[in-house]
Amino acid sequence: MMLIKHMRPILLSFLLIIGFSFTTQVQAHGGLSLADDMCKLTVGPYTMHFTGYQPNSSKEKEFCEDIPATGRTVVALDYIEEALRPLPTEVRVIKDTGSEENLDGITILHLPAKVYTNGSINFEHTFNEPGKFVGLVTSGKNQEHVSRFPFSVGEGSSNMPSGLVFAIAAALGGGAFFLFKVGKKPKDSSAA
Repeated sequence: MMLIKHMRPILLSFLLIIGFSFTTQVQAHGGLSLADDMCKLTVGPYTMHFTGYQPNSSKEKEFCEDIPATGRTVVALDYIEEALRPLPTEVRVIKDTGSEENLDGITILHLPAKVYTNGSINFEHTFNEPGKFVGLVTSGKNQEHVSRFPFSVGEGSSNMPSGLVFAIAAALGGGAFFLFKVGKKPKDSSAA
């Protein structure tokens, strides 16, 4: 009983560390980040609001980073700073092959550089197969401002099956309950 009492803080710390490692995390993918419920794409000193939809599968549900499923995908990039409006902007989606040496060979969508005076770039693409991709947005007179953000299509948001996550959470909860239950001192019944 003494051993459990002395080990309790160590075991609780261990359970907390394990628990935190399995929590859902918001990860920035390159130039994309989630801030104040807005997906912001950083292009040099400028920012754009990124919104993606899959009207055939997820209706009006928006996504910010990874694309949940294959199929028709609509993307809107809205300028946040007015200073972007007179600058030519190019958009490219490429397969993530690990090399960008043959850019034209791995490009699946390309919007050549042009000025978007309305401050919004909208495009649609149908992803037929799941996989890893990279979005490239360049802006400026010499295309000097670049945002490069990797994303996946149709690969889910977690590498771990939800059943495994539930089992780990249940085990951690059970372990914590056991530690608290065993660590309590029994009530003295002779005081009555």
